Amino acid sequence: MTSQRTRERLIQRLSDQGIRDHRVLDVIRTTPRHLFLDEAMAHRAYEDVALPIGYQQTLSQPYIVARMTELLLERGTPRRVLEIGTGSGYQTAILAQLVPEVYSVERIKPLLQKARQRMRQLKLRNVHVNHADGSLGWPERGPFDGILAAAAPEYIPEQLLEQLAPGGRLVIPVGGDVQHLHVVDRTHEGFETRVVEAVRFVPLRPGTVR
Repeated sequence: MTSQRTRERLIQRLSDQGIRDHRVLDVIRTTPRHLFLDEAMAHRAYEDVALPIGYQQTLSQPYIVARMTELLLERGTPRRVLEIGTGSGYQTAILAQLVPEVYSVERIKPLLQKARQRMRQLKLRNVHVNHADGSLGWPERGPFDGILAAAAPEYIPEQLLEQLAPGGRLVIPVGGDVQHLHVVDRTHEGFETRVVEAVRFVPLRPGTVR
């Protein structure tokens, strides 16, 4: 389940799919993904698939985690990153090993509590979490040099754009039945957006906290 050979197979698969940032690949190689799953699912931890974590939420596919992280780091290392949708905490843990400060928002309290325990277990002390509506971001802690969303809104929330620092980058899936990964860069003139690839995420549900 957690053998080095199994992890290396995953890294090779990610490389074959176009992930080039060795920092990202190294962190995924060494992060124990099985810790972010219930015991019944742990044997599938190093497959390149999304897996259920309860509450109708999922642990994202490793390729998507790697791709979004790589895009966030593409122009350099952001100092302060906001994550929308802590979920299991796996993406949070990947980010925390690559950037100085991570701020993560989750609307489902039991998921947040588990994720917080995992951060302690992994001794990741640069993570700050908040039980709140992710579509609103975390305005009290902004602005952020990078924002990464692990849930898909129909449209990019204006609040997230407002919390992006000049020169900052937002990586976010957008859409309903059909979703695409968007990269938004904040320039001095405004915002520049590009569409990267088709994706499939749970929806970002504004106004719901439980």
